[in-house]
Amino acid sequence: MKTSDFYYDLPEELIAQDPLSDRSSSRLLVLNKKTGDTEHRHFTDIVDYLNEGDCLVLNNTKVIPARLLGIKPDTGAAIEVFLLKRLEGDGAGRGNVWETLVRPGKKLREGAKVSFGDGLLTGEIVSRLPDGNRIVRFDYEGIFEEILDKLGEMPLPPYITHKLADRNRYQTVYAKYEGSAAAPTAGLHFTEKLLKQISDKGVRIAYVTLHVGLGTFRPVKTEEVTEHKMHSEWYRIDREAADIINKTKEAGGRVICVGTTSCRTIESAACKDDNGRYMLKPCEGDTQIFIYPGYEFKLLDCLITNFHLPESTLIMLVSALAGRENVLAAYREAVKERYRFFSFGDAMFITD
Repeated sequence: MKTSDFYYDLPEELIAQDPLSDRSSSRLLVLNKKTGDTEHRHFTDIVDYLNEGDCLVLNNTKVIPARLLGIKPDTGAAIEVFLLKRLEGDGAGRGNVWETLVRPGKKLREGAKVSFGDGLLTGEIVSRLPDGNRIVRFDYEGIFEEILDKLGEMPLPPYITHKLADRNRYQTVYAKYEGSAAAPTAGLHFTEKLLKQISDKGVRIAYVTLHVGLGTFRPVKTEEVTEHKMHSEWYRIDREAADIINKTKEAGGRVICVGTTSCRTIESAACKDDNGRYMLKPCEGDTQIFIYPGYEFKLLDCLITNFHLPESTLIMLVSALAGRENVLAAYREAVKERYRFFSFGDAMFITD
């Protein structure tokens, strides 16, 4: 299976640069995963496709303003630091230590320091990882989260060139636990009103957490799909969410994930009960699950998702669910119908 098998032509003007004023007013392409048939609707119509007894799985991670702009005090050189993952410590029980992506990396060797906000926050390079990421220990006075909120910027994807006027538009309305370097963008379409309509219809809602890393934007550079190495992301499923999902499956309802991150969370944690049926237990940990055609889904039945980049791991995941030919045909139709693509774009519902 070649990476080029997942390519499609996308005019640049269809890449959404700004969120819509009304979250739920985006368009919705409905794709039947079995037949390949499509419908064109609006996102508020999603209620019509959900049934009493179904379960909607949402990722309640919260994006942190993880992009920091600083300088090297000794040279004045501009440095960009992206916070990827908070670590437990640096081995000496000290400070706020993070795995980061830095640019330009050549200027930041072990021991180098970076100043942010005229010294309000400083960082020291502790070590360099094999993949080029840096471990950075930050020093400051006060509360780190408050300093980050003051100095940091939302780490928007590289294909978005416009500045975000309201950083809350890169958060879901149900965002709760801070830790993501990118938003679970399929959830950006939901409003509190729409979620209430869904709940009132008898659809259960389960919240899981997966902190999205910048690796989600990392291109697949290998010619063979199976040779690509996935990035690691931390997730958690609590007792309440596990019970809701398990009871939904037992009762014959559908498990419908909102976004590829929710999908990867429950598929990573799926295990078999005494009867050989897949279920969930409360758990947390890191996942590097890579879902591409040939994968057999254990718990997920349907998926609400955005339109993804050509040759990305995300378009491979949706192709595993609906079939590569069906997905690429739907994408070509979306291009023809002038849908808006990627993080701030329109949505797709892959159903049965």
